[in-house]
Amino acid sequence: MYPYIPNTKEDEKRMLEAIGLDSIEDLFKDIPESVRLNRELNLKPSMSEMEVARYLTDLAGKNASVNELTCFLGAGAYDHYVPSIIGHIISRSEFLTSYTPYQAEISQGTLQYIFEYQTLICKLTGMDVANASLYDGGTAIAEAAFMAVNQTRRDQVVISKTVNPQAREVLKTYAHLQGIEIIEIEDEGGVTDLEELKKNVTDKTAAVIVQNPNFFGIIEDLEAIEEIAHSQKKTMFITSVDPISLGILKSPGSIGADIVVGEGQPLGISLQFGGPYLGFMATKKAYMRKLPGRIVGQTVDEDGNRAFVLTLQAREQHIRREKATSNICSNQGINTLAATIYLTALGKEGLRELAVQITQKSHYAFNEITKSGKYKPLFDKPFFKEFAVTSDIDPAVINQRLLEEKILGGYPLGKDYPRYKNGILYAVTEKRTKEEIDKLSSVLEGII
Repeated sequence: MYPYIPNTKEDEKRMLEAIGLDSIEDLFKDIPESVRLNRELNLKPSMSEMEVARYLTDLAGKNASVNELTCFLGAGAYDHYVPSIIGHIISRSEFLTSYTPYQAEISQGTLQYIFEYQTLICKLTGMDVANASLYDGGTAIAEAAFMAVNQTRRDQVVISKTVNPQAREVLKTYAHLQGIEIIEIEDEGGVTDLEELKKNVTDKTAAVIVQNPNFFGIIEDLEAIEEIAHSQKKTMFITSVDPISLGILKSPGSIGADIVVGEGQPLGISLQFGGPYLGFMATKKAYMRKLPGRIVGQTVDEDGNRAFVLTLQAREQHIRREKATSNICSNQGINTLAATIYLTALGKEGLRELAVQITQKSHYAFNEITKSGKYKPLFDKPFFKEFAVTSDIDPAVINQRLLEEKILGGYPLGKDYPRYKNGILYAVTEKRTKEEIDKLSSVLEGII
């Protein structure tokens, strides 16, 4: 596996002479000796292509996927069924390499499915306009915060601690170098503490960010939060949503959200060991010019035929850098296409049926796990897809025992919420059968 570098010793010598150095080590003389490795990398000797393929196959074989395990783990990435039609269409040659439609005249197919994607996201969220698109749900939240700061000319963002902890870390990372103050609101009984929220929303607040259903799977009182957010003039209300939940819940747009974001992974995108995923964003027409990324519009060509163009391109490649709305957004082309196919294949009734199935199965699992009293509900609130339970047993012990039975257990909440140290968050999607749920409950009951 060494060295994969095409330069010969003669090439190196000529390049070093061109810049006036005697050795490769001279390139790194500004790095203190104390932090240098000063030894060869611990790599095996070079191998043939056949040997490398066998070695990598053996490494991959150490992973256990959801094809081998029954998955009850969620916390932001979910084991939903991916219809076979998605793989067939996205693997067609004209889509497989599609990325950015810089030239509209030769990118009509790509522009059309992005336009359709934007339309579907708008219908789903109840908003006026959507972009195409963002890296994932975490960066979508960060982008929404930046958008609110740019719109309001304020530098303070209030976010609930019931928002996905990883997304909050992404927000804080980006906000730090932008000089944006992040205020986190504690939860009360698994939902945003409304009294604390009221105290922290001031005339300095650019936006209030909540997640619904939240990280614990609980349905937040969006109407009450919207009222608090909009009690201050200019303050924007940002909601991060699970797109599947919108099959049965009110759209954020109908409740008064200014920006809606979310993780699009549930929309026909497999787990893929953590990515790549798809962040979506939609907003009101009034804020369209602050929206990061691209917006595809519909028009007609010179012959009067339907055509598509990039209507707004507020990225640094297209306009002066200081005028760009963002430089961390991108068009997740193939994932955008997958989400478009998924929503089109299910349709309005299919999405509702999917959400109902998930609700019924997750509540059945909750009832089965908690009926003996050994595992107690961590919260007593309406939930969708995910729920938290607690017991006297260490979550690590529980998950190890489940893994022995080929069950991928829930998410230990103590990692992010110390006061819920024995809490475990379980996710139940439409893929889980009654037999799988009953086995989960049975194994949990047998753990000492």
